[in-house]
Parts: sequence; C-alpha cells; structure tokens
Amino acid sequence: MPTTARTYWLTSPCRLRRQDQSLRIERDGHDPRHIPITDVRDIIAAAEVDLNTAMISLLNKHRINVHFLSHYGDYAGSLLPADTATSSHTVLAQAQLAADPDASLPIARALVDAAAFNIRWVIDRRLLHEPYQTLKDTAKTATSRGELMAAEGNFRRSAWEVLDTKLPDWLQLAGRHRRPPTNAGNAVISYVNGLVYSRALTALRLTPLHTGIGFLHSTLERHRHSLALDLAELFKPLFAERLLLRLAGRRQLKPHHFDTTANQAMLSAKGRTLIIENVRNDLATTVTHRGLNRKVAYDELLYLDALALTRTCLEESPYKPFRIWW
Repeated sequence: MPTTARTYWLTSPCRLRRQDQSLRIERDGHDPRHIPITDVRDIIAAAEVDLNTAMISLLNKHRINVHFLSHYGDYAGSLLPADTATSSHTVLAQAQLAADPDASLPIARALVDAAAFNIRWVIDRRLLHEPYQTLKDTAKTATSRGELMAAEGNFRRSAWEVLDTKLPDWLQLAGRHRRPPTNAGNAVISYVNGLVYSRALTALRLTPLHTGIGFLHSTLERHRHSLALDLAELFKPLFAERLLLRLAGRRQLKPHHFDTTANQAMLSAKGRTLIIENVRNDLATTVTHRGLNRKVAYDELLYLDALALTRTCLEESPYKPFRIWW
C-alpha cells in the first residue's frame, strides 16, 4: 500500500496509551514499548486491548484504523477514524453502479469467477477443473446476486472436499463451519479470513470508495462492510487455504496449537502467534506485477484491486479482479 507506515499486530493482551505524539504499548511483566504515531498505518488486535479516549483521539487525528478479532478469530469490528478519503462524487457513482443490475451484475460475476479461479489455483487445478467450468457456465446465465452466490457456494463445497484429501485427518474441514469453528481446519480458515477481511477494509479506506456499498454481497449486510467482503473473497485463497496446506505439508501445525471441545475449536495463543507470523510474512512477499512491471507486496495487491474498483466506478471501465498469475 502506498505508505511507509506499518501494520502493527497485537497478539497478547495489552493497553494502548497516548504519550505526546507516540503510542505506548503496555503489557504486564514487560517494559512499555513506544512507537511514533507516524510509523503506524493500522493495527490488528488479535487479543484483548484496552484503549482510553486520549488514545482514540490520537488514532482519529492520524486516521489509523484498529481492527479487532474475536476470541474465535472472527472479525469483531473496527475502530475507524471519522475523516476518510471517501469522495461524494465517487460514492454517488458507486451507488448508481451498484443500484443498476445491468451494470453491477457483470462486476459480481467477475468477482465470483476470479475468486473461484484463485481457489482452483491454490488447491488443485486438475481436480477442480470440472467444478470450475460448471461455475463459469452457471455464472454466465445468472440473473441475480443470489444465483451467483449459490453457484459460488456449490463450487466452494467441491473445493473443500478436494482440500480435505490433501490434509491429515485431524485438520480436515468436513464441511465449512464458522461460528464457532467445529474443528482445527475450520479454525485456521476462519482466523485467516478475518485477517484478510481486515486488510481489505484498510485497503478500501485508502480509496474514495464507500465500504458499505457492495456489488456481490448485499449493501444491506448488517455489521459488515459489504465492499470489503467482496474484495476479501478474491484474496482469501491466497492466504487461508494456501497457508493451511503449507503448514500441514510442513507439519508445522500441531494439536497443541488448538483448544478444542466436543463441538468447537479455536487457535491457542501459540497457534494464533504461528498463524499471524505466517500471514505477516505472506503479506510482505513480493511478486513482479505484470501491468506495473515492478515488484509489489501481496499486501499492495489488495490496494491495487481497490483502485481498479475505483476506476470502474468513475470511468465505467470493465472491472478485472485479481487473479493469481505466478
């Protein structure tokens, strides 16, 4: 993303306090850590965090987003600054585009197709070839968002079945279960998806788009930013399923990384740390961009796709969502 500031990941309980123009992180049993506020782009709180009004005022002044994950790793909410880059001209164009089925359906169709393409690339291009072709055929004739999302759901069920064949028994999903996750594999997917959603929201907040007006997910979606849900769909496979396969293949995930009961599972403190370290490394990984002819980090890919959506809204140019090419 176009800034030298960094994302800070809070993986253990702490207090955030303001000290002049710095952020002070206080943890029991540790010396306070001081960070210049200009070094902070956004914060992801993966553990309990205590804030006071002085800290919130400083975050708001410098337009710093704080994203919170729940005890189970689901996205719980965000503390967003009042002043954003949102432009009324862009929002009006975005709203008009989203409200016009003839204009918005091709965008939704492109999102579903690209997300399925990325899932197939990550899991197995051969075994998912036929389900992907079925999705493409169904998407071409779909006349509503609901039909598109139903087709996407059918494809994802096929993808998760193939994914399970590549995982050890104890990490298999056995179907997708979210709130709460019912087993270790679902716990990993849910946790990483929450992180990806947070990154998508930060990327969109750097553009003049309104995060509540989506093209695939309903604009009336409560408690969520519909456009961030749209954007996150494209990048979840790059981080979630891919990371689960990698950690399973390297035998880095162990049962002690999870706290499990009869009907639910969640990452332990060590498990959350392991996942966050890997996601941070993935976000910093670079690839040569074919259009820009320069190296970009995975993190910047989300911002570039948000810019592509902005151009579509303002210039009515065809939207070409992110597809993994390397």
